Amino acid sequence: MTNEFTLDPAATSGAPGGLTPEAFANLGGGQIAYVRPIDSEDAARLFPQARLQPGLKLFTLHAADGTPMMLTDSRDAAIASAVQNELVMVSVH
Repeated sequence: MTNEFTLDPAATSGAPGGLTPEAFANLGGGQIAYVRPIDSEDAARLFPQARLQPGLKLFTLHAADGTPMMLTDSRDAAIASAVQNELVMVSVH
């Protein structure tokens, strides 16, 4: 696998960490995703159409900019969805 992502030098100027907020939000161009554990109360705020029982442990698949894309009860299902959609998974610490 090769790194096919490039940064616009103008997007990194003047930012202490190197990226402007706009450049960081667009990082990955819709190709990067991450999985996050979440409880049903927080999931209900991200996915208002979902009818969830309190106390459930769930997982969300997010785009690099934090946009939630999928809600599931299985980490493996979230990862499989990312792979199926040809997204590159990253670890978020």
